[in-house]
Amino acid sequence: MCPEALDSLQICAHFAYACGMAERDGVDDIDRAILDLLRENARRTIADIAARVSLSPAPVKRRIDRLERLGVIAGYTVRVDPSRIGPTIEAFTELRFSGTTNIEEILAAATSIPEVREAYMIAGDPDALVRVRVDDVEHLQQVVNQLRRSGKVTGTKTLMVLSRWTRER
Repeated sequence: MCPEALDSLQICAHFAYACGMAERDGVDDIDRAILDLLRENARRTIADIAARVSLSPAPVKRRIDRLERLGVIAGYTVRVDPSRIGPTIEAFTELRFSGTTNIEEILAAATSIPEVREAYMIAGDPDALVRVRVDDVEHLQQVVNQLRRSGKVTGTKTLMVLSRWTRER
């Protein structure tokens, strides 16, 4: 196949295969190319993926099935713009706990509140970072107060999100 006819993804996949690049955890560069294509659009057809990685559909399907079995592909999802359907204010609240608080207590304090979308237990100061979505500033204040009253919280700091950017890969 002529290199001019290949897009950069195909060139990368062909080069990796031809050079025998080492696989890591059973995932080679063609698998990574397939994963990149699925990240761009999880509804992409097997035939489209096959054409882009220069394989026939059957081996692409086998690779995707194997990636699912290995847990590399943990599931398929829909990205939703929450500002169009739900609470419009997003904020991060840092939580500080007393020194004897264990991670399970920190996690329980955060996840018991429905407005909390994600919770991260982190090293250093603060102890945890939670992402919340609320309807307005008054609602945010209620959620922060609820976080303060839970468990052994000794302090909070809240940061409101003005805009967001996400790397898809």
